[in-house]
Amino acid sequence: MITNPQDERLVQSLNSLDQLHISSLVLSAAKIPHRVNCIAADHYEIYVSADYLLRAEYELHSYFQENQNWPPPLPKNDFSPSVKVMAIIVVGCLAIIFGQSGDWAQESIWFSSGAGNAELILQEGQAYRLVTALTLHADIVHLLGNCVLGGILLHFLLHLTGNGLGLFFVLLTSTLANYLNVIAHGDTHSFVGFSTAVFAVIGMLCTISFTLKKVRASLLFFMSVMSGLALLGLLGSSGERTDLGAHFFGLLCGLLTGHFVRLGSFRKARENKLLQGVLVVVSFGLVIGSWQLALQ
Repeated sequence: MITNPQDERLVQSLNSLDQLHISSLVLSAAKIPHRVNCIAADHYEIYVSADYLLRAEYELHSYFQENQNWPPPLPKNDFSPSVKVMAIIVVGCLAIIFGQSGDWAQESIWFSSGAGNAELILQEGQAYRLVTALTLHADIVHLLGNCVLGGILLHFLLHLTGNGLGLFFVLLTSTLANYLNVIAHGDTHSFVGFSTAVFAVIGMLCTISFTLKKVRASLLFFMSVMSGLALLGLLGSSGERTDLGAHFFGLLCGLLTGHFVRLGSFRKARENKLLQGVLVVVSFGLVIGSWQLALQ
């Protein structure tokens, strides 16, 4: 409040109530007494005493100079993959394989040859099972759950990364997660399902989301992990046959893999159509090759 109104000076004239609130807050924070005069519904004036005029002008100028480009505009993602239905193609492939394999049956050649078996992986080197197990499902409910949720999430991931990079990193991450889960469980563990890949996608999306917001690295890591663990608790820790280890390691590997978008070469790689196409072929080729090894 100004004690001597006759000695006051006009420091700012404004046409926005929001700007008035900001300016008044700046002056209050600087402990500068001031008076607001409402001329009209969209016209406001701020007065200070002559003794505070120069300081008030300095504080207001400094604040608006420092914050003229704040908040920064959100980064635009004008990238779009060449094939926009790749997630549907992946889901369709999972459905076709289920149509051939049917429900879990130990005597089925699909499950006896391709299901995840920790003993055979660790003792006999059948590492291809880490990949083939991703494409098998215990029953129709298991398949639908992974296809609906996984298909939607994979669609969004591929629109951020491109089909080749996205598929390759999902396959690489979920295969590594299956291997870590095998080591953690030991020789008696058996597993099937695309859910490891689904949680790898969730992890990557969590990290990518916060990376694009350009937050500090330590805060990025914390927020990504917290978001991922929240989704793990919500989606991946219930059910009698739920493989919590696969979900956890899928999420963990995805959170770490998502940091590849921070690399300076990521955007160039994403725009490289030849590289994207090659990685699509490599990704599908690794799955097909794994099944050829399993069924030979």
